Amino acid sequence: MAPSPSPKPRREESNLVAHARRELRIIGEDPTTITGICRVIRAFADMGHSGSSAHFASLYLDKLLRYQPLSDLTNDPAEWIDRHAEGMTTSPLWQSNRNPEAMSHDGGTTYYLLSELEAAGDMATTPIHRSKPVEPSPQLAEDTEASTG
Repeated sequence: MAPSPSPKPRREESNLVAHARRELRIIGEDPTTITGICRVIRAFADMGHSGSSAHFASLYLDKLLRYQPLSDLTNDPAEWIDRHAEGMTTSPLWQSNRNPEAMSHDGGTTYYLLSELEAAGDMATTPIHRSKPVEPSPQLAEDTEASTG
């Protein structure tokens, strides 16, 4: 009879994971949530970031976990969903597929953020943002020239 395998030794918990676990317990988070968040933090810690790279990686993660873009929105039609064409609105309205709170009445040339509209209280005082223009790719320009003859 083969000997039973010994249990895997428990990996030493990093200072970052221990800190997260302690802080989550202090605020009364439930054990399942603590375990899940600590798994994510362990994976982050295992990446071996230095101080500088950890800072940037955590900034990226924060934005990505909140469905925010990492760069400026552009006027590329592929970035905008026509909600009017889908029958979801009675007037022209596009929604960014990179930032779900960005809405446009002109196909993505300009846009407003739903959170800013809510804070302002009306469209008249809501900030309007200008999308970054996209440069047509050389291939797209060649395709356009070829199709127009």
